[in-house]
Amino acid sequence: MLKIAVLVSGGGTNLQAIIDAIKEQTITNTEIKVVISNNANAYALTRAKEAGIEARCISPKDYASREIFNEELCKALVEYDVDLIVLAGYLVIVPPQVIATFTNRIINIHPSLIPSFCGTGYYGLKVHEAVLARGNKVTGATVHFVDDGTDTGPIILQKAVEVEEGDTPEVLQRRVMEQAEWRILPKAIDLIANGKVSVVDGIAHVAE
Repeated sequence: MLKIAVLVSGGGTNLQAIIDAIKEQTITNTEIKVVISNNANAYALTRAKEAGIEARCISPKDYASREIFNEELCKALVEYDVDLIVLAGYLVIVPPQVIATFTNRIINIHPSLIPSFCGTGYYGLKVHEAVLARGNKVTGATVHFVDDGTDTGPIILQKAVEVEEGDTPEVLQRRVMEQAEWRILPKAIDLIANGKVSVVDGIAHVAE
């Protein structure tokens, strides 16, 4: 059984997709041990509680320094004995000690086809604004492992989504979530839970 922690900052729509997929058994051999947010008011924490999942707020604001916060977050994840950390709209830089402790055991969903529109400054609506400003005809989402760079870890899954005439950033964001993010994030977790993802020389290999 794959034990996962889901880290979130906002509404938790990707968290809900994971909860639903576990319930529907499209994600197998997996349980969510804890949902952690840096935002005490995140609706994601309510989603977790309603699903009977432990929900915690661990926020940098509650600690005297970022170093202490980093240590406390890493300590909590180790104490929950999780096998995989899922970043589902988590807007805090993942501490180096967490990355070192959970090498190739942290995944992130990014709302573009990496390596396009990724890296520092590309998050949330900013990604979709940039896609539209560039005039792209296709965008999408990427699930990747997290390393010590920004959106630079091994790519697990990607799914393309068409950009349509008249799209606003908000409309495009919703389509990318519905057609890509909510599909490939649960699929990636299921693949990992069933031993079908490996990383060799910095490249993720997926056995369908």
